[in-house]
Amino acid sequence: MPKLDHVNYSALDQAKNAFIEAGKKTVKFAAKYGFIPPSGFGASANVFSFDLRPFLKKGAKHLAVTLLPEGLGTSDDARPDDLKGKKLVKFWHNIGIKTVAVMTNDAASTGMQTVLISLYLPSANPETVFSKAFMQGFLGGFVEGCKKVGCVYFSGETPQLKNKIRSGKLDIAGALFGVMPPGMQPIDGTKLAAGNQIVFVESSGPHDNGFTSLRKLVENLPRGYHTRLPNGKEYWEAINAPTILYTPFIQKVLRAGIQPTSVEPISGHGWQKIMRNKKPLRYVIRQVLPVPPLFRFVEKMSGTSRRDMIKIFNYGVGLAVFVKSKKDAEKVVAIARKNKLKAIHAGEVKASKKREVVIGPFNLTLTDEAFLLKQ
Repeated sequence: MPKLDHVNYSALDQAKNAFIEAGKKTVKFAAKYGFIPPSGFGASANVFSFDLRPFLKKGAKHLAVTLLPEGLGTSDDARPDDLKGKKLVKFWHNIGIKTVAVMTNDAASTGMQTVLISLYLPSANPETVFSKAFMQGFLGGFVEGCKKVGCVYFSGETPQLKNKIRSGKLDIAGALFGVMPPGMQPIDGTKLAAGNQIVFVESSGPHDNGFTSLRKLVENLPRGYHTRLPNGKEYWEAINAPTILYTPFIQKVLRAGIQPTSVEPISGHGWQKIMRNKKPLRYVIRQVLPVPPLFRFVEKMSGTSRRDMIKIFNYGVGLAVFVKSKKDAEKVVAIARKNKLKAIHAGEVKASKKREVVIGPFNLTLTDEAFLLKQ
């Protein structure tokens, strides 16, 4: 008689318990928005008690919230096979931060404060993917990311899907619940207009996008992922730099009394995302941030044109913030610097018959013929 193929509950339960313990470390990170009742973590559906008093005190008639799902993609595959010890733990630590960032940065672009965050981590063989290095590194990074953002790691799921996921691989995804803080209005892009000013805020590297291209380049590098960049870093380290978490910065901008007309994370589609708004506007860029060494290296080693580089990667710009005046732009730059982020007043928005981004320092213009996203 053939034996049945069972789910490995022993490996799954060990991992699940570790994730529950990680969640317990985050319960106070969003204390000003509510609390976890005494029942605590580990139930089929955890409970968070939301504190509405600050909203009622502000006379709020509506509670603006978001529920946002997102996946990490393939950046967790971008590493050498021989990575071991502290370096492997460091890799997974950064992936943990990236996982928080890929969800919360999108929420931050609307002004939302992430309160609750969850994970969905299916695999074919949990006994392999949930290794000691993964659990130590990923959970450490994920908890650190939650602390910086100010959210609770609330729930998760780690199913074993033997016939759906490749052996040895893990899909990293999740979702969040976010809310507009009391007395603040969402940033929705409806008031973006000619005359607005553009602020660029730095990235720490590729963040969470462009990894299909970055992994392909490895095939042509002399030492693969271990190839050193001119600044001494190995390729895998450079592309794995932890993504900047922008939620605290955006919240400080809002608390300073500045209401951005739009905020756009420069992720997939690169600098084309600057013109994501459906309005026919010209975005004139007069000043750019320094290009990180990684992108210079990729550009040279792959023979990719600068036009294509900025259409694929963030090329050093993690966030574009649009505000009504030059005075507001200067304030946003100052707030960024106080938060140890490089930022510049990059340019302005002008009237136009079509969407386009004119980048003076690069002598390039991006048009919307092949860019179909519209907010």
